[in-house]
Amino acid sequence: MRYLYVLLLTLTVNICCGQSTLKTGESEITPPTFEMISIPTSITDPKERAEYLVKHYWDKFDFKDTTYIHEPQVTEQALSNYIDLMNYVSSETMSSSIKAMMKKAEQDKTMFQYFSDMMEKYLYDPDSPLRNEEMYIAVLEYLTESSSLSDVEKIRPTLLLKLVLKNRIGTPAADFTYTLANGQSRNLYSIKADYLLLFFYNPDCHACQETTRQMESSFLINDLLENNKLTILAIYPDEDLDAWKEHIPAIPQSWINSYDKNVSLKNDEIYDLNTVPTLYLLNKEKIVLLKDATIQHIEKYLSRHLSPKSI
Repeated sequence: MRYLYVLLLTLTVNICCGQSTLKTGESEITPPTFEMISIPTSITDPKERAEYLVKHYWDKFDFKDTTYIHEPQVTEQALSNYIDLMNYVSSETMSSSIKAMMKKAEQDKTMFQYFSDMMEKYLYDPDSPLRNEEMYIAVLEYLTESSSLSDVEKIRPTLLLKLVLKNRIGTPAADFTYTLANGQSRNLYSIKADYLLLFFYNPDCHACQETTRQMESSFLINDLLENNKLTILAIYPDEDLDAWKEHIPAIPQSWINSYDKNVSLKNDEIYDLNTVPTLYLLNKEKIVLLKDATIQHIEKYLSRHLSPKSI
């Protein structure tokens, strides 16, 4: 709550900077800026202030002014702050706010394309620290229903929406068959565990190797493994079985190390694996708790939801 208050104060002070004028010789150039809206003083609760700010964030922004496209230090900073604020509002407010913003951007075809691209960059790109598929779903829903896009232009967002809706947080994880080094095959739902961590990886992936090291050195994860509170299922989803076999010693013996014999995970897009490593945290009923999460995020979730006696 204190962080939310500081964030709101920082946004109000730093972004609400009006317009400054630069003098070049006899001419004056007024660069575009992002003007923050004012929150009524009668709204004092931090959460209510965040809700108001998210709903009215773009009120003073001119979506017809394409010069903003060439000022990423203004536009992208405003967008990243906007996305950060979404963590403090309800999912309903988040979705409606994003769709309202996209509707405003639709006033100009160039700006509409620009903001569509920026939302994908920040919310769906695997390397984005602000990646959030739940927010991106709202963008894709708007794009697939937009009258401004042709049927051809809707093909990609339609396919992406279908993909990101799979194995959504709060829904049952899709079952699949995995195969062990001894040739035995089993189903995901046959695993009995309080928490199940799915680790989709590639043996030649440096980020996968780093993630493996992070999990190996995590006191919390190892403690939960030893106390049978957590099971880790490592799955190789690609075709090069020889590469996987060579990498077997690199995976801890306390994990279930497997591969997708029929490559159905990738070919049938059972899971969204546009990048590896990809981590999913499931509960005992195989409900998705975290999707495409970091080790830090997983540790935070587990430490928050497990009582001290159970750790």
